[in-house]
Amino acid sequence: MARHLITSALPYINGIKHLGNMVGSMLPADVYSRYLRQRGHDVLYICATDEHGTPAELAAKEQGLPVADFCAQAHDAQKAIYDGFSLAFDYFGRSSSPQNHEITQEIARELKANGFIEERAIRQVYSITDGRFLPDRYIIGTCPHCGYDKARGDQCENCTRVLDPTDLIEPRSAISGSSDLEVRETKHLFLLQSALAGEVESWVDERADNWPVLASSIARKWLTEGLHDRAITRDLDWGVPVPADTWPDLAAEGKVFYVWFDAPIEYIGATKEWADQDPEHRDWRSWWWKSDSDVHYTQFMGKDNVPFHSVMFPATLLGTRAPWKKVDVIKAFNWLNYYGGKFSTSQRRGVFTHDALEVLPADYWRYFMMANAPESDDSSFTWEHFTATVNKDLADTLGNFVNRVLSFSKKRFGEEVPAGAEPGEAEEKLGEEIARLLTEYEQQMDALQFRKAAAALRALWSAGNSYLEEKAPWLEIKTNKEGAALTLRTAMNLIHLYAIVSEPFIPTTAAAMRQVFTLPNDTATWATQPEAKSLTKLPAGTPFTVPPVLFAKLTEDDLAAYKDRFGGEEA
Repeated sequence: MARHLITSALPYINGIKHLGNMVGSMLPADVYSRYLRQRGHDVLYICATDEHGTPAELAAKEQGLPVADFCAQAHDAQKAIYDGFSLAFDYFGRSSSPQNHEITQEIARELKANGFIEERAIRQVYSITDGRFLPDRYIIGTCPHCGYDKARGDQCENCTRVLDPTDLIEPRSAISGSSDLEVRETKHLFLLQSALAGEVESWVDERADNWPVLASSIARKWLTEGLHDRAITRDLDWGVPVPADTWPDLAAEGKVFYVWFDAPIEYIGATKEWADQDPEHRDWRSWWWKSDSDVHYTQFMGKDNVPFHSVMFPATLLGTRAPWKKVDVIKAFNWLNYYGGKFSTSQRRGVFTHDALEVLPADYWRYFMMANAPESDDSSFTWEHFTATVNKDLADTLGNFVNRVLSFSKKRFGEEVPAGAEPGEAEEKLGEEIARLLTEYEQQMDALQFRKAAAALRALWSAGNSYLEEKAPWLEIKTNKEGAALTLRTAMNLIHLYAIVSEPFIPTTAAAMRQVFTLPNDTATWATQPEAKSLTKLPAGTPFTVPPVLFAKLTEDDLAAYKDRFGGEEA
């Protein structure tokens, strides 16, 4: 089987992320990683905090901390939240690591040696008030394309267009707010993307047909518009320094690499961090070296990150002429909004990840977000939709099935799986349906279609309820005790199967369901088709317990409290 390298877009170090950030990168990467591991693949899931750039410096200044201390604290705070969401990274690193510094500088040297980095004199915005050149993110103003009045000098977060600071209307310093700016000459390094455009286009053409339409269309749009040479250094105190052995003058001026140059390289850097912490992983380059290796590389990200990952990062790696592994599939997501508008900390609008875990356990959120992932279009979170989904899918369809099967069986047959009659026509029909739905679930997961995969999982749960309603063991037991025992034994086998195949979406609940049964040597990582058809994995006589309620139903009072706390009106 192929080895699977999986990365999700690095969460920026500044601030706790909202649900849209979670569902657009890290959560689907985790769901996919878990699924692949269960299917027996060798998986390496890498992520990290993105710690360089202007916002980190500004946030550290606001808190009165050295930027290194601020980033260390913020990294730990974010990692704790991701642990709370049961994100099973193989390694969660930091872009400020020595390993990332080393590899970024190595790649920059290779690009220069191959003629793809050039030193140029440019005219750059200088703040008279602040007494310094302003990197692009230190400049804010009005976007000339969409009119958004808080666009940054590198990209408008509203329309996602990439900008230069001089494009902005009414620019001002992000440090002091001063508009007393002038343009002065300084020197920076440029990545010669124009010289690599043909190679990048050929590379995209070889792969993009296998990408979801959202990612491939963005990449091709960028290529159609033409690749321009881009400055890859900035005037900052915090970042990967330009190596003095290669560019002594720029190093003396304190230039550092642009955050969007070093951040994707951190996928490689974090892999080396992972290896350096465990002697068993010394072969870390085998995941990243030799493009014809057996590694299949999948990236997960929001649509605003696609240009950098589909064009800029591949151009960087292609220009090194070294056999760095490049992405095979980019899975991009649209926006998750909040009641039709953007999440906003300042306006107390929307659910942020630390608050979400205070309200309800992670599995409620994991299932809802993946079942409603913004894959084809932007989607909108509402508490009404969340409450209805939790109550219908999690509490009623799955939770209630588990509870009533186990409670009724314990009451009428004791605390062991009953034996009962041999399977009949209803069980054969159920097995065929379960096998069909399991195949559908696998196919959608393999295709990275998470909403459809969640629908197939939900259908698996529903099939158990339909079987239970058809057989009605609470009535069957009055005239056919052996038949009722068969029904309950079959239903318990369904619970065991659900525990296995639901793990990518709801890992904590899946573990609780599996622990219900005292089944020796229960090492199954996935349900095979024969097991799905026969539903006999769990033999009669297996001890079981009735677990606490898996998912609590949410009430109208809960709904009102959530809307009061987080806001719940159309934007």
